[in-house]
Amino acid sequence: MPMGAEPPAEPRIRQAARLILAIAYAGVGIVHLKSPEAFLPIMPDWVPAPRQVVIWTGVAELAGAIGLMVPRLRTAAALGLAAYAVCVYPANIKHAVDGVAIGGEVLGWAYHGPRLVAQPLIVWWALWAGGIIDWPFGQRERG
Repeated sequence: MPMGAEPPAEPRIRQAARLILAIAYAGVGIVHLKSPEAFLPIMPDWVPAPRQVVIWTGVAELAGAIGLMVPRLRTAAALGLAAYAVCVYPANIKHAVDGVAIGGEVLGWAYHGPRLVAQPLIVWWALWAGGIIDWPFGQRERG
């Protein structure tokens, strides 16, 4: 892009996807902070200081949600949220495989199967909403 030129307008679909993702991460982040005990049963045994990890994941989710909405922080936030989605995958697997009850309810494979399959989509969503990738919708301009 030539110096002084305006960046191209961002598609509304990406703006909407970013807002939805930010709202989702903010909501879940708040739940992690308000009720960390609810997440402890799905923490793999090898995770040190599980309660503190749950609290810090809530902080990470809130920071990522805010960062997505701030243009100069967007790239870092998108990368962080994508990495976060990868890092919490072991807890999602444990939740599914061990049939861990949350709030007295065991969610079946009708929930866990799509949830586990959707995790890579969440990684992609963070990267796409953050403007890091354009795939599969187009080619990112290289300059």
